Amino acid sequence: MHHHRAIAIVFAVHGAVSGSLATRLPWIQDHLGLTPGMLGFALLCAPIGSFVGMPMASRLAYRIGARTAVRLLLALWCAGLALPALAPVQVALFGAFVLYGATAGMCDVVMNGHAVSLERRLGRSIMSGLHGMWCLGSLAAGGVGVLAAHNGVDARLHLGGAALVLLGLGALAGRGLWAEPPAPGAAAPRRYALPPRSILLVGLVGFAGTFAEGSSADWAAVYVTDVAGAGPGLAAATYTVFMLCMASARLAGDLLVRRFGPVAVVRAGESRPCSAARSSSRPGRPCCARPGSR
Repeated sequence: MHHHRAIAIVFAVHGAVSGSLATRLPWIQDHLGLTPGMLGFALLCAPIGSFVGMPMASRLAYRIGARTAVRLLLALWCAGLALPALAPVQVALFGAFVLYGATAGMCDVVMNGHAVSLERRLGRSIMSGLHGMWCLGSLAAGGVGVLAAHNGVDARLHLGGAALVLLGLGALAGRGLWAEPPAPGAAAPRRYALPPRSILLVGLVGFAGTFAEGSSADWAAVYVTDVAGAGPGLAAATYTVFMLCMASARLAGDLLVRRFGPVAVVRAGESRPCSAARSSSRPGRPCCARPGSR
């Protein structure tokens, strides 16, 4: 249980970083005078960084150990929170988002892999609840962001302070992570691994889900500011409401899995593309057995 709590806090801290930044995007846009197109390009730099960094995460975890990799990458991810607000010009903002996305993606991979190993060790479903903790962390940070935006707090001060607090929480949680022993005879992963063809359809489903989630998270506050004319506080609150709904569903996930089984839950919750992907696989086998990211 001690290890379970530690990885749950890691997920919450990871979510808090994302939630903190999401609520201050309108400030960053206004501070640098970004058009919607330029802001969109800046936000695109984050997944580009993730795309480059994520395939190298398993190699890093193999070389230094999963526990150490989670602690290191979580610290880098927390420190990266302050970079977008500190960017003095647009070009620097693009670079900040590339680094932000690379550390986010690599940390996402190693902490999910660590959680899967712990789930197998415990012999019960914990992944949905961990992703629910990610949402709760994002929700709490979003609430702080609402207050900061509503009171006109400079985002550089807000995000810099949040980065320091989350660095401390992440360091404390990292001390309680399970020191997973290396698998005997396990071969070293490649330095840069691309997904095999057999899981490309599953990856497409994950892309669709991540695209919808990321669009809602990144653009909700900007949309109600520019289109609906909302103030900074209300704009920041839109992200908080979105994350509250997602947290509720994820926290119930493990109970549903234990009650009805993973196959039934996947079938009930999957989208049409996931159904199409499963139709080409073996009958009765779900095409997405666990969340691939938060």
